Amino acid sequence: ILKMNGDRVPVLNLYCGNQPVFICEKLVSSVNAVTYYIYSGCLQALVLLCNMQLLSWYTLSQNANVSAVDNNPVLHPLWVRCDMSDPSGTTWFGAETVCMGNKVSGVKLYSVTCKGSTVDKKSLVTLGDLKQEHKKRHHPSSMAIKGSARFNLFGSTVVENTTIESQSSVTVDFKWSHVESILETPPLSSTATLNIKVASGDMRSPMFEMYRELEFLQTLADGLRTGETEWMEPLESTSAVTVLLHLFLKTTKMKSETETQIFNSLMERGDLDFVEQLWVRMRKSVTSYQDIGDCLKLVTEALRYGDIKPWIHRDSSSSLSKLILQSYHQQIDHVSLTGVTPVHMLLEMGVDKMRKDYINYLIGNLLLITLNLCITLQVDLQEQVIRLRKLHHLLEIILTCSTFLGLPYDRLFLLTQSCLQHYKTYPYDEEHDFKLQIKPALISHFYQKEHPAVWGVEVSSGHGPREVRTSLQLSDRPLVDHVIFETDYQNETVNGDSEDPAFFSTMVYCSLVSFVSMYTGQN
Repeated sequence: ILKMNGDRVPVLNLYCGNQPVFICEKLVSSVNAVTYYIYSGCLQALVLLCNMQLLSWYTLSQNANVSAVDNNPVLHPLWVRCDMSDPSGTTWFGAETVCMGNKVSGVKLYSVTCKGSTVDKKSLVTLGDLKQEHKKRHHPSSMAIKGSARFNLFGSTVVENTTIESQSSVTVDFKWSHVESILETPPLSSTATLNIKVASGDMRSPMFEMYRELEFLQTLADGLRTGETEWMEPLESTSAVTVLLHLFLKTTKMKSETETQIFNSLMERGDLDFVEQLWVRMRKSVTSYQDIGDCLKLVTEALRYGDIKPWIHRDSSSSLSKLILQSYHQQIDHVSLTGVTPVHMLLEMGVDKMRKDYINYLIGNLLLITLNLCITLQVDLQEQVIRLRKLHHLLEIILTCSTFLGLPYDRLFLLTQSCLQHYKTYPYDEEHDFKLQIKPALISHFYQKEHPAVWGVEVSSGHGPREVRTSLQLSDRPLVDHVIFETDYQNETVNGDSEDPAFFSTMVYCSLVSFVSMYTGQN
């Protein structure tokens, strides 16, 4: 038995959401003993009779009328994997308690059946069939019908029948009432929520150049922390010292002018000071601690003897910036450029420059009004690098939504605040799904002519804990992972490239079992 959150199992997510559930499946051990446990790579679904016995035990354990289990605690929902060996093709059985107040009054029993993919829409369950199935089981006086759908907006793409995988994805979930037909397009009156998961380093991203810069920064930070550095391939073929001498010539001739075309990137600023220009050149050319030490030694000596008079931003905070300020008054502290000191100085330069890049973009695009705690870098250097990674991830998310989806300012502002709030509390995580509610009209051109990744309809009756539901889910891939489906059709629905997509069918049935009170009226 494994305890996990229900949203980690696709077919259970609709019913269990983020609440804990028990998952039961069979382990085949190396000594041919059968144990009810989970072990990666050795999973098998339990046979139907055994499943039904487990659900019976679960139901008995929650029935307060059974004296042997009086005052037992309320259990989490139980879901048991099945092997589709029965005529209905059952893949799951489930049970969850129904409570009235703090007392268990009954149990809801679920069964999930599946069918392999088909392109024949005539073979799919109709809306009328679904209503009849619900009426047959529950005899309701009235029913509600709700639709849901998920579309892929950004992620893996198909080019000339070849799938280009992406670790980033943007999907949209729709929910609406008054469903009229199977696979109908979500109406503009639907509620729509974006699910945004962005992995840094995607070459399609406008942030790719900044990502490479951040990777070099991380290399320096890792080297300071571990004592070992895996140097990246230099982007310049010229030696670091030669590159630096070229910068000196430029500084001497142009003094306070800046080089506006340091690199071509979305985050490019036109006001890079001397230290920032030095960082840009060094991060493209240094390949060892020796390179860093030689370059910084050349700079400090040039400052000491007055060979250069570079300008810097007032808010520059690196050690080299402080030396430059001192050089204005011909008083420079002695700096021993030995050990890890040069690496530490270069890392400070990079952190200072990239922090300005990120904040400049956020404030310049009115996405940031006041400095958030996530951006405040009055912490040690290693933590500053971690916070820069968070800022970079935030901007990857924002730019994905603005560049590829064209979201308006108000949505981007709200998303920025949501990301900042998240990263105030939680660690860096590219697997996290950020949520953003939007109006369907904003993205209608993305989904109205596409095929859904998942489309569902649910018939329900009853209220509160006694509500019962019958649902159909159509998906471009199976919603269960423990059964191999036999199908000759190769699914090609990524980004809607197939004109006639195949869908897997998943039906979920629910039954309500009420416990009969044994109260006799005696004290």
